[in-house]
This record gives sequence, structure tokens and C-alpha cells, in this order.
Amino acid sequence: MKLRARIVVPVLAALAVAVSLMTFLRWQVVSTADSLRRTIERQAQTTGAPSAANAPKSDATAIESDQALLHLHKGDVLALQGDWPSAEAEYQQAAHAQGGIPALKKLAQAELQRREFTAAQTTLVTLGQQGARSEDLLLLQILMALHRGDRTTVQTLLNQAAESPQKHYGAALLAIVQGRSDDAKTELQAVENGWEPGLREYARTLRGAYDEYALFPESKEIHLQTLLARALAQAQECELALPMLTSVVHQADDYRDAWIVKGFCELTMERPSDALASLERAYALDPEKPETQYFLGRSYAALKDGKNAMTFFEYALKNGFTPEKEVRRALAAEAQEAGDAALALEQEQAMMQASDAELADFEGFISLALAAGKHDDAFAAAQQAAKKWPDSAEAQELYGLTAQAANHREEAIAALRHALELDPTRQRSADALKKML
Repeated sequence: MKLRARIVVPVLAALAVAVSLMTFLRWQVVSTADSLRRTIERQAQTTGAPSAANAPKSDATAIESDQALLHLHKGDVLALQGDWPSAEAEYQQAAHAQGGIPALKKLAQAELQRREFTAAQTTLVTLGQQGARSEDLLLLQILMALHRGDRTTVQTLLNQAAESPQKHYGAALLAIVQGRSDDAKTELQAVENGWEPGLREYARTLRGAYDEYALFPESKEIHLQTLLARALAQAQECELALPMLTSVVHQADDYRDAWIVKGFCELTMERPSDALASLERAYALDPEKPETQYFLGRSYAALKDGKNAMTFFEYALKNGFTPEKEVRRALAAEAQEAGDAALALEQEQAMMQASDAELADFEGFISLALAAGKHDDAFAAAQQAAKKWPDSAEAQELYGLTAQAANHREEAIAALRHALELDPTRQRSADALKKML
């Protein structure tokens, strides 16, 4: 029997939203720490400067210290995970460590995410004093007004602003929340044609929601709202996405995917009780979805309910949540908090043994193993790390310090000397070596 279009189209549209949602969730929680560590090691330059030949003169964005760069990238990891309080703390440290305009811009964004408007305004003033581009200041002012729900101020700022990708992006966000799809797509196209790389990426994400919806012209408006909300969340604009999602679930209480994104946004906006309610609804609709289980675990963790947090993290792990490292890291943290050293050590060991393991995974296991009195296991792991990264001063230092703790004096001295040969500035290695000689 041939199915009618009015039946097929909504079903296909719902499936498209579900697939897109899962892609977004996996992207959102993917462990970016490893790649960022590699970036730090290469001393990569921060992004955000104009790339086109006709771009305006760049701000003085050089970061003056490695410590500032480290805090900046740690903040980026936490922001991607939706942990804005911790991200804000890292950005503050980056700013204090002479991180300059890049750190202050990130700090302002974190303050806006947390609705700390007075602090954000102070940061904006500091940015202006340090010579930030007027276009960037404009966008931050627009975002502040949007987060406050002051659309009149947004329109006034747009009317007074000169042409720039920042202006078009702000106009696009305003059009999206006002439901003016054609205007939003026009403004997003202007952003994609502009010189600001970060905004170009966000614009592609938002336009992708409209393009995806266009594949199913007969589907309901709530499908578009859910796609846009998901895209806004991916662009770190949950403040704008949440009203859309609230409207969607009011119209369709059984829309699982909308409940999941709603719960994620409430979690990142520091509303764990609301997030728990939304995610429990999604769980009732589909208890096997590992993404729902993972975010339920994070909600319980935010509410200091470690027992339930561990339960749902274990469910997510059992049901194949990816990236696996992310849920293992969360489970290990809760296990440590609960005093379950064995479970925490099991998770750290699994991360260390993974094919994509990084030095930080070895550090995590070694630290716990030493605390648990498993010196031989810690020493063996440190040896493995030193062999895996023979040219890393950090890995050699880890080996030396672990050997010292495990009473392998000769190995400790050799490893610490090697660490200092690779990097003479490692004071911790120098101090430990001095005590042994």
C-alpha cells in the first residue's frame, strides 16, 4: 500500500531531526581536550582575526604568556561541554595572565551565558579600553540585549551600526527569534560571505537548519523550531533556543528530541532541576537512548546526587555512548567523590588503555593509583607513557616523579635528567632531582 505524503513527510522530518540531534549531541560532548592540548603544545595562535584581504585592521590580540594560552584553551573545553561556571573561571585566569583581548572576549561571552550582565558590561568597557574592534563590541552588546529580551535595543544598535559580519550575525539572531525566516537566511548568507571565520561557522550551522527543513516542506513548524533550537545550542546560544523548545514541547509533549535539547540547554544554563525534569520526560519516551542517559547523569551530578549520576553514566556507557572517554571521565569523577576508588581507577585505566589515549589520561590513572597505594601499577603506567612520548619533557617528568614515589631511585634520576634535557625550565623536575642527589 502506498503511503500518503501527509504521513510520510512528518515521519521523515522527525527522523531528520533525530539524526541531526544525535549528531549535535555527539559533537557537543566530544572530548576536545586532547586536540586542544596538542594545540597548546604547538603554541598555536588563537583564531578570530579577519582572514580576507579587505578585513579591517586586527585588534592587538597577541597573548603574552603560555599560562594565559593554557587557561584560554581549558576554558574552551569547558565551554564546549556546557560548563560555563568553570569556563568563566578559566577565562578570568587567562585575562589575569596577560591574555589580552582574546581572553577578555571569551570572558565577556561566558558572563553573558551566565546572565552576569553587570560583570559583562564591565568587561566590555575594559575591552574598549584595550582597543578591541568596534564590530566585536557591537556583537557583544547585541548579545547582551538579546539575552535580556530587549529587542528594541538590538534594533537600535543594528540601525546605527556600519556594515560588518558581526552586524549581520546579530540581525540574523534577531530575525530567528522573531520568526522571520527569509530575513534570517539573508543575513546568515551575508555572514558566510564575510571575513569573520568563527561567525561563518555559526552561520553555516544555523543555515543548515533551514536547509534541512526545506527538504520536508510539508512538515510541521515545530520541526523547524527544533532544528533551529538545536543549531542555536550548537552555536552556544541556549538562551535564545530555550523559548523555542518550551513552545515545541507545549505543542507536542511526546517530542523526545526537543525534550533532550531542552534538557541540555537547561543544564548549560545552570538550571539542573529543570534539566532533570526535561530529560526524565525524554527518558520516559525512550529509556534506551544513551545521550539521554548521559545528560541525566550530568543533571544528577549537578544536583549533587552522585548515586543516581553514577547509575545513569553506567547506563550510557553500557549502551554505547560516544565519545566513551567523556562518560568514563564523568563516572570517574563521581566515583572519586563517592569514595569508590576501585570504580574510579577502573575508568581511568580504561581511558589510559584506549587507542586515542593522551598523556593526561596516564596522569589521571597514575595519580589515583598512587593515592590507592598501587605503586607498581602507577610505575608501570609511567614507564609506558615515557616510551610512548620519548620526546615529551612532561612525560619524562611524570615518569621520574612516579618512579620517585614508587622508590625506584635510579629510574627517577635518569627520567628527571632527561626531562630537563628536553626542557630546562621544568622547575618541578629540577627540585625533585635536587632532593635525590
